[in-house]
Amino acid sequence: MQQSKRAVILVNLGTPTAPTASAVRTFLREFLSDRRVVDLTPWLWQPLLEGIILPLRCRRVADNYLRIWLATGSPLAVYSQQLAQDVECALRASGRPWPVRLAMTYGQPSLARVWDELAAQGVTEVLILPLYPQYSSTTTASVWDAWGRVQASRPQVPALQFVADYHAEPAYIAALAHSVRAHWQQHGQGHLLMSFHGIPERYAQQGDPYPQQCGQTASLLAQALALPANDWSMSFQSRFGREPWLQPYTDVTLGQLPAQGKRRVDVICPGFAADCLETLEEIAIGGAELFHAAGGETYHYIPALNAEPVQRDMLIQLITQRFAC
Repeated sequence: MQQSKRAVILVNLGTPTAPTASAVRTFLREFLSDRRVVDLTPWLWQPLLEGIILPLRCRRVADNYLRIWLATGSPLAVYSQQLAQDVECALRASGRPWPVRLAMTYGQPSLARVWDELAAQGVTEVLILPLYPQYSSTTTASVWDAWGRVQASRPQVPALQFVADYHAEPAYIAALAHSVRAHWQQHGQGHLLMSFHGIPERYAQQGDPYPQQCGQTASLLAQALALPANDWSMSFQSRFGREPWLQPYTDVTLGQLPAQGKRRVDVICPGFAADCLETLEEIAIGGAELFHAAGGETYHYIPALNAEPVQRDMLIQLITQRFAC
């Protein structure tokens, strides 16, 4: 029997190609048209999106991207691409010459483009690893949907392994703990706020396990760091629209912590594998402004794991466990 040829696809959400209103509009139109992200009926949502939301938001969002854009491009794209390259190199060095590619759910490189390239190389078995530690229908399930669309018209589909989440994997928790300890060694220790991306409350009420998985990650990280209950907390950021989202809200929490005697705060965003607009602009910049305005004294954002060796090694462990030879 011919041995299958394996490959790995790391998937992240996506990013505009430039910090411009035009590029942001193209990206947001695709992102916010996904029924997993906004589940309103298209006849109601699309006029709002095209007539109000995109015209009002694109310039402001582009200005926010300008604040965090790197010389080499969008942070999310730069860090995610470097991570994929590092994982591939390390796998090859260990005798596993498996191609590792980065794909985006929205924008480029798309899953379709990446799979076409791998299929042309004769790949017959693929592991898809969404870079979302905690499962949500708004993120992980969108990757599954996108993969299904890619394969819908193919005459032959590859064998598939799909990593739905890794929120409680020991290697993931250890990588987060290593990052926090390294930060504390350099800057000293403050109250640790773990901020996760939010989702509407009704998604959780309909069965999305995301809030429970975020809570498990936070508890396991606090245990790994031997933190007393009073020295850490968790919250949810990036809410959009008027309906209730998961609480407590990060911005509200940052405004309350100084009055609770927490005048030194370290914020980590464990749900983000790579830094992006939501971590660098909303949390690192905007969060600091909120905290200081409320009377806080010292504020630090602990970067995402990005392309650090601890994240590379953690992903390799996940991959090799599922591609057990």
